[in-house]
Amino acid sequence: MDDNGRRIAWDILDAQEASGPVPLLDAAASAELLARARRIAVVGASADPMRPSHGVMGFLLDHGYDVVPINPNVDEVHGRRAYPRLTDAVNATGRFDVVDVFRRPEHTPDIAREAVATGAGALWLQLGVVNWEAAQIAHEAGLPVVMDRCTAIEHRRIRGASADGETGKHE
Repeated sequence: MDDNGRRIAWDILDAQEASGPVPLLDAAASAELLARARRIAVVGASADPMRPSHGVMGFLLDHGYDVVPINPNVDEVHGRRAYPRLTDAVNATGRFDVVDVFRRPEHTPDIAREAVATGAGALWLQLGVVNWEAAQIAHEAGLPVVMDRCTAIEHRRIRGASADGETGKHE
């Protein structure tokens, strides 16, 4: 999206966050969620190093998270077995603290339903991904919702706020 489109998206999101249909976690609460998380599913993870999902997944792995890629079109990402669906991954590896979504907004309601059905701890729609129906589905099931934020950027907030000289390794 260009700068004007991005600015408009933020204006819409900010207005809806203030009085919107679903309460979203703010930056501080998003960072706290990541500080507590251990297992993250990256829905839409890509094996292509040029894709944002590839870089973010690598960042999360480098910072100590147990990350599982979800993508029906690849066998593995960052040396980790990819699963075609969230349900398949949960059946094989267990539930996720965070379902981090790198898919177009129109695909997110089904992902939200699957996150709810598999007992996920939270639904996180990545930077540029806004879908209030998906947020509503997750919220009504009791999942915290983060929308239009990047897990890597929010993790850096944790590291930047650390007063003890943390090296950035998630523990």
